[in-house]
Amino acid sequence: MHPPIALPETFARAVAGLRSAVPRSEIVLEEVGAPQRLAPYAFALSATVLRGGDDVASGRLILLHDPAGHEAWQGTLRLVSYVTAEMEVDLAADPLLPGVGWTWLTDALDAQHAAHRAIGGTITQTMSTRFGDLAGPPATGDIEIRASWTPVDDDLGPHLLGWCALLASTAGLPPPGVTALPERRPAGAA
Repeated sequence: MHPPIALPETFARAVAGLRSAVPRSEIVLEEVGAPQRLAPYAFALSATVLRGGDDVASGRLILLHDPAGHEAWQGTLRLVSYVTAEMEVDLAADPLLPGVGWTWLTDALDAQHAAHRAIGGTITQTMSTRFGDLAGPPATGDIEIRASWTPVDDDLGPHLLGWCALLASTAGLPPPGVTALPERRPAGAA
């Protein structure tokens, strides 16, 4: 039996910050296995966003730590994010969607005072139409947001809450405290 390995203090504090943040009730977080070859230390969370009992968005947030630092990261910690959500076809086809998606991320981090540097990423919008044995809805659209950034300090609670706000935006959830109005049915509809 091997003795427990002591984690670097910076990494331990960062993980504790991620574990202590409490997201809104529609977002379910779960610790999952982290990739082991990207950095000497790694931790990962997966998220599912529920709306009316349906999964409407999902994501993964990975914390990387290299005590020696990494030039491209401009630090010793790095957060890597992946978020995907199905969208209405007209929204998914909007040429402004990538810019809006990027703003969802940066505004969410700023709103939580999650100070960061060296941020970068990609936004992908896709449209799918099913045929034959896979026939289904006429068309579907998706948004995929991949990003990474370096937190300025090791208090990562605000970063997790910002990331959860990004998930909520991609899922089309109303802001906290705001109730969505029910869809209006045409007169005579059951």
